[in-house]
Amino acid sequence: MDSIGTIIWIVSFVIATVTVTGLAGRFGLSAPFALVAIGAAASFIPAVPNIEIEPDAILYGVLPPLLFAAAIRTSLIDVRARVDSILLLSFGLTAFTFVAVGFAAWWVIPGIPLAAALAFGAVVSPTDAVAVTAVAGRLKLPRRLLTILEGESLLNDAVALVALSASIAAISSPVTPGGVGLELVLAVVVGAVVGLVVGVGIAFIRKLLRSAVLDTSLSFVTPYIAFIPAQLLHGSGVLAVVLAGLWLGYRSPVIQSAESRIAEGINWRTIRFLLENAVFLLIGLSLSTIVGEAVGDSPGLWPSILIVGVVLLAVFASRVIWVMVTTYLYQRGPAWVRERSWSWRNGVAVAVSGIRGVMTLIAVFLLPDDTPYRGFLQFLAFVVIAGSLVGGLALPWVIRRLHLPAPSALQEQMQRRLLMSEAQAAGRRRLDEEVTDKDEERVVERLRINADFLTEESQEELEEDREPRISAYARLRRRMIAAERDAVAKARSEGRYEEYAVRAVLAAIDAEELALKATAPSTASVPHSAASVIADEPAAAHPGDELAAMPEIASEEAQRES
Repeated sequence: MDSIGTIIWIVSFVIATVTVTGLAGRFGLSAPFALVAIGAAASFIPAVPNIEIEPDAILYGVLPPLLFAAAIRTSLIDVRARVDSILLLSFGLTAFTFVAVGFAAWWVIPGIPLAAALAFGAVVSPTDAVAVTAVAGRLKLPRRLLTILEGESLLNDAVALVALSASIAAISSPVTPGGVGLELVLAVVVGAVVGLVVGVGIAFIRKLLRSAVLDTSLSFVTPYIAFIPAQLLHGSGVLAVVLAGLWLGYRSPVIQSAESRIAEGINWRTIRFLLENAVFLLIGLSLSTIVGEAVGDSPGLWPSILIVGVVLLAVFASRVIWVMVTTYLYQRGPAWVRERSWSWRNGVAVAVSGIRGVMTLIAVFLLPDDTPYRGFLQFLAFVVIAGSLVGGLALPWVIRRLHLPAPSALQEQMQRRLLMSEAQAAGRRRLDEEVTDKDEERVVERLRINADFLTEESQEELEEDREPRISAYARLRRRMIAAERDAVAKARSEGRYEEYAVRAVLAAIDAEELALKATAPSTASVPHSAASVIADEPAAAHPGDELAAMPEIASEEAQRES
């Protein structure tokens, strides 16, 4: 394929990814499942090029930004509070699945060496951060449960890659459990050190930058700065990227300007959307190639059906057994262990959330060419990915039947407002300290009115059937902004103003609308009773961005900058 054909193929690939994802969301379908299914069907169309996956290209090119995009949006505070549960799943469950599935494959696949079977166990052992977030993020799961699932899928890749490396080495030469343990310790230590060094170093540099463009550009290369050195030093690049992302996300309110945080958040959401959905389409498109290679290695139709059933059962059962045993030990252990236990209902939700994705795809193509049953193992890995995605379709039904307590919208709203009240109080104190006789009284009074508007609403109890004041302000101001934007567009079409003036005014209106969304999320689609106020995700990239100025101030600032 020439360069023009390659560009056309890439553009078509992106268009297909965006279209399928958008339609899946509109019809309430799982986007990962829809992408894999459509890609699998398209892979058998003669006009569609055969997809040959380069594992290093995905391992070094796609995986680091995907992990980093997830890590910077994950709360370091929440991960640290639930680190015991996350480690039990990301390290303990991954190792248990590696052994259980490996021995199951060794038992059911005729003539396969134990090392090759264990390598396959390592391939399918990690859950996928992208897939878990794509499915679980749409559900109203308890905050603790969602943090555990996301933390598990961020960290278990490191254990899986170490287990895979040891198993591949054992195919050609003997290895010892001590050697595998030493390799795991080395990977964790080196990955952690590299990740923390990169995180602290990048944080120091970003604090010195004043340009949002430079800050975002540095953010784009950060996952590679962490991943590549860690891999070259025989450490875990996955762990390095995750730790660097967690630290930078935690420090963002201190080291970045509001403009940089917003720009970084929007850019990384776009990159994550394109990459994560493109990977699932790529998984589907690789099916024809995988099937072609599997035909030569297959032990036959009926034995293959038996093997697929046993492998899927082993993958599912190993997770259920580990999670249920862990739940039992949590609830029957010492008092300090019982304090951190989760309920049986939470345990069931964790047990059925083992979705596989990009890491399994990468890992199975890392198997050497001389691995026994290599083509058939690639086919089994695809079946595990597809099977877990099909199982993920039932996850909303299972969650509803478990009656897990959803996050309290009222409690979360009150926490935001109380925090905003504290922030506004600190702002008023600083205003009293900084104001001088030279400052115009009208300006000072405007600042005090804006601060009091938010603080008073935070301290008042919400009355039944009364729209909160901030929501009412936001609803009416949005209508005004829409009219203002229409007026500017009309003046532009009539040619009554120069383009620089039009762009400056539009920038001011956009800045005010963005600040308005961060300060008062839309509630237009729900009743105005206190129990039913549901906040949309704020436009801000980080929680600290909710401390935006009132919209009028944002508008005036945008006008000055323009």
